[in-house]
Amino acid sequence: MSVRTPRRLLDLAGMHLLREDDLASSALGQLPVELFPPLFKEAFSGRHTKILKAMVQAWPFVRLPLGGLIDLPHVGPLQAVLEALDVLLVQKVCSRRCKLRVLDLRDTGHNFWSMWSGASTHRCTGSGRAPVPKPRSVTKQHVAPLKVFIDLSLKKRTLDNFLTYLLRWVEQRKSSIHLCCKKLKIVSMPMDNIVKVLSMVQLDCIQEVQVSCTWNLSTLATFAPFLGHMSNLQRLRLFPIQVSAFKKQEHDHVVQITSQFLRLGHLRDLHLESPSFLEGHLDQMLRCLTTTLDNLSITNCQLTESDLTHLSQCPNICQLKSLELNGVTLTDFNPELLQVLLEKVAATLQELYLDQCGIKNSQFEAILPALSRCSQLRSFSLCGNLLSMAVMEKMLRQTAGFSCLSQEWYPAPQESYSPQGVLLDGRLPQLQAELLEILRDLGQPRTVWLTFSPCPHCGDDICTHMEPIIYSCSNSA
Repeated sequence: MSVRTPRRLLDLAGMHLLREDDLASSALGQLPVELFPPLFKEAFSGRHTKILKAMVQAWPFVRLPLGGLIDLPHVGPLQAVLEALDVLLVQKVCSRRCKLRVLDLRDTGHNFWSMWSGASTHRCTGSGRAPVPKPRSVTKQHVAPLKVFIDLSLKKRTLDNFLTYLLRWVEQRKSSIHLCCKKLKIVSMPMDNIVKVLSMVQLDCIQEVQVSCTWNLSTLATFAPFLGHMSNLQRLRLFPIQVSAFKKQEHDHVVQITSQFLRLGHLRDLHLESPSFLEGHLDQMLRCLTTTLDNLSITNCQLTESDLTHLSQCPNICQLKSLELNGVTLTDFNPELLQVLLEKVAATLQELYLDQCGIKNSQFEAILPALSRCSQLRSFSLCGNLLSMAVMEKMLRQTAGFSCLSQEWYPAPQESYSPQGVLLDGRLPQLQAELLEILRDLGQPRTVWLTFSPCPHCGDDICTHMEPIIYSCSNSA
């Protein structure tokens, strides 16, 4: 039979303060630091706006991680917090008790609240209680701008009530508030509203941008100047950009867009989904890169041989860890271009994705020597290409010594299909057995996935429903 731990006097006092707003406001100057987080959390969830305002003005921590507590349909407690901040912002000097300099509206801080929720029973000092701070007094330290952190995900055509209220509040206090956003995701929103949001944000705080909606080139060009001011941007992901017949105006748009990369001095990850505007113009973007990239993804678009030549010669890709060219048609390309590219990144490359590139047997055999130098590979995919069993065996043998390689994705061998491209009944299990024999002969644990293209069941471009071919020491008999 368990015995409930009796509540401490401090816990009971905190509960009493929530019921007596007037008493709470006057008692906060003597409230132990350990009681602030659990009492604040209770006040926020219970919408005790009066005590919330008082607690914000006496908050004894630098950061208030509010995002994990916000219930968006009920913005009343948030409004109370912002109104309390208004009182702090108009003060010429800051109080010694209040140390609040960061309001964090991101969905973070759960560890902070959970840690302090047990403070009253588990985080006591040797005397059995937290030290009581000295009475509130004034220091001559001037108030610096308050930082408000938020992750922006612009999913709707109109701004929601929460964001509208916050932006209006920030706009009226621009000299004393820095609205900081590290992650910006744009799913669906008119450019006018996007501009309205970004005009309120400290753009040099943004580290990740993902544009998941389809824009035309002129829309991207409108967004480009904002992108150029994101001087600490580390990751950029752009989804399909629609381009009509290339004209002088669109050439100007490309220049406007690619020139912004000159200002992105911390860019490490670049993902471009269907960037058709770069066909024949990839060199314009590559020339503007100022950093060495870790990850590069250019997918589902047409590139020219000139584009691939410039890519293989670009000094900013020499330390790539991940290269993805899925859906870039390489059927008629000189394989030497891809060979030079792989040789350039061989020392550092960990992930290589060449799905649905139209690579033929002869081309793949030509790049095998360069591929065999990529000894750091962890993940490798050739799904959707048409390769023979003989070429696949060469690939497996060339990479047998790759100790880091853990994910291998290959197309079902060419021999699995009829001349009309129909999957032959019973043929694939035979080829799977042959591949397992090859793995057994190589004598190293290995897992290989085979894929169909297109999927005979659901019609997807690539089918990944098959069980992998697994060789381990235990099945070597």
